[in-house]
Amino acid sequence: MKDLLEIARSGKRTLIMGILNITPDSFSDGGQFLSTEAAIRHAEQMAEDGADIIDLGGESTRPGAQPLSIDEELRRVLPVIEALSGRLPTPLSVDTYKAEVARQSVESGASMINDISALAFDPAMAETAAQLRVPVCLMHIRGTPRNMQNNPHYYDVAKEVREELEARTDAAISAGVLRQNVILDPGFGFAKSAAHNLELLRRLNELTPLGFPLLSGTSRKSTIGKVLGGLPAEDRLEGTAATVAISIANGASIVRVHDVKQMSRVARMTDAIVRANWKE
Repeated sequence: MKDLLEIARSGKRTLIMGILNITPDSFSDGGQFLSTEAAIRHAEQMAEDGADIIDLGGESTRPGAQPLSIDEELRRVLPVIEALSGRLPTPLSVDTYKAEVARQSVESGASMINDISALAFDPAMAETAAQLRVPVCLMHIRGTPRNMQNNPHYYDVAKEVREELEARTDAAISAGVLRQNVILDPGFGFAKSAAHNLELLRRLNELTPLGFPLLSGTSRKSTIGKVLGGLPAEDRLEGTAATVAISIANGASIVRVHDVKQMSRVARMTDAIVRANWKE
């Protein structure tokens, strides 16, 4: 992960984070990879397709999702982490806001924490992340998945997201998280309307002065479906491709995606244009 973070900070190329939802109720692929065997096969395929990081989550954080117990989340993610850490060279990230899940996941082989609450939901998470000394992605959110879409309001969405992420970053570093281990995620689809998400994409580069790698997670999200006339999640590939390209052009160094093979190609093409990293 250290080498990958250096790539993200240097801007040499975009990193691809593949999504592995070990859940029955995620908005796009819930139930597809709930068994350990299916999850392992999918992770291996994503690694073959070009994933730099695989992000495992045991709890759905879609709008309206209900909280999951620590025991059930551990039951879902630990067998997959233990199996993959011994057979895949691709680093694993755990998508959780619970300190105990983060601790046991890292001890079992994960090398990154992806927290939708920016270490805020669990009072023990900041100290735990600091102790584990692994990269941590801090995502912007207001409220919880259960209520975050109840009429979200901003006067200036990009400015407010930047200020709130800066505050959460300061809190993480004050708790002992190493500055070089921080990644920021503006939280597309989390406590934001479709209009907010589109504006954030247009103004994503306003977050780059914070000085941390930016992760963009737009894959298959409802804003794409709304813009394209009500398309279901499985038909949002082209819309996702557009958001991935724009994210990279506007400063993202990591993109979190379901369709690794296709979005890896989108990222490579966008990098060739934006980063001028292609030679004949």
